[in-house]
Amino acid sequence: MKRFLYLTFIFITSSLYGSDYSDYYGSMAEIISQPDPDTGLTVFPTLLIPMGGKLEGMGTAYTAVSKDFGFIESNPSASSVLKYTELTFSHNNWIADSRMEGVVYTVRFNDLGIGAAGKFLYVPFTEYDTWGERVSKGYYSETIATMNISYNFFPTYYFYGVAVGANLKFAYRNIPASIYPDQSAIAFMTDIGALTRFNFAKPFVSRSKNFSVGAVIKNLGPYVLQEPLPTEVTVGIAYSPIRPVTAAVDLNLPVTFNTNYPAENWNIVAGTDIVFTDFFSVQGGFRYRGSNPGISLGATVDLQKMSFIVNYTMDLTTQFGVLDRFSLAARLKIGDRGRAALQARVDELYITALEEYANGNLEEAITYLEKALEIDPRFIPAAELLRVLQQTISLHREMEDIQKIEE
Repeated sequence: MKRFLYLTFIFITSSLYGSDYSDYYGSMAEIISQPDPDTGLTVFPTLLIPMGGKLEGMGTAYTAVSKDFGFIESNPSASSVLKYTELTFSHNNWIADSRMEGVVYTVRFNDLGIGAAGKFLYVPFTEYDTWGERVSKGYYSETIATMNISYNFFPTYYFYGVAVGANLKFAYRNIPASIYPDQSAIAFMTDIGALTRFNFAKPFVSRSKNFSVGAVIKNLGPYVLQEPLPTEVTVGIAYSPIRPVTAAVDLNLPVTFNTNYPAENWNIVAGTDIVFTDFFSVQGGFRYRGSNPGISLGATVDLQKMSFIVNYTMDLTTQFGVLDRFSLAARLKIGDRGRAALQARVDELYITALEEYANGNLEEAITYLEKALEIDPRFIPAAELLRVLQQTISLHREMEDIQKIEE
């Protein structure tokens, strides 16, 4: 906990002194930014704001990573391959007085994953007349509720499988009538995604795959009060050249089905996750999106049952000197439904079988291999060794029969 409080203090104080670099960042942004006249033509901007976590820390380059609760916003297929059952709470200081709260729960039943999430954006609003008198006051708010389901098809010991999943999302926008009448709205939409992993140019030994590919279409749904949702197609890759480092890139292509509302230009994000110790890692990201490029920095503290993630994002909407664009997430790990214990038992049986095989006890080795395969039929090394031992015993018996005939 002391480590977490120390990191939080660093992030808070760094934002307070950020004004020293605002001119420098503004000059750089003018060089690399590309104004997009089609920005802001969609509704429910909350759909584009990350709740936090590693998703935000890596600049949202998370489509092919999706290793924690951020999958609910990046790739719905990943709930079927997550390690733990998780419950996460997040808070995001977005811009000025606007805040966003989030909660995500996900559980995995072998190859089936399900999840649920909600996030709530609220912005205080006060209207003044030409004389400076307050005439109305209220909150503009957006609520997003998400239900998730996914399944990992064809996984084996050597093949990761192809995970496919979908989100069904309900959105509600509340604008008090005193502020602007008849503008509250309801929307329904869906996300559809896929994910697979494999080994590519892997210089280290590990069961985990070091290269990932993901694709997703987000926010696909009907128009809301004749205005489009922020629908986009995303393709992402992630690569671990060494065990502690993961680099990821996402290409986002906004799409539209109405020429009256042109889609934004494509945009690209890149991010990295660097693990320094078993309990501490750092994330960084860069987003190139029209006239508002941004960078992000995050840190994760992993404890046995909990993880804490803090992020700070700097773009042209960031206000220096105040605690803007700062997010915090607390992730509870609620076990893995015994999957790790079963895998450890399978490994133990397999190693024992190898020892018996080395000692020439083929029958005993076969017994241990069969027990391992009863627990995990997909453990191909055990199946391969079992087949070899069965063939060996069969050959021994044939040779014994031949010797008996000759005698």
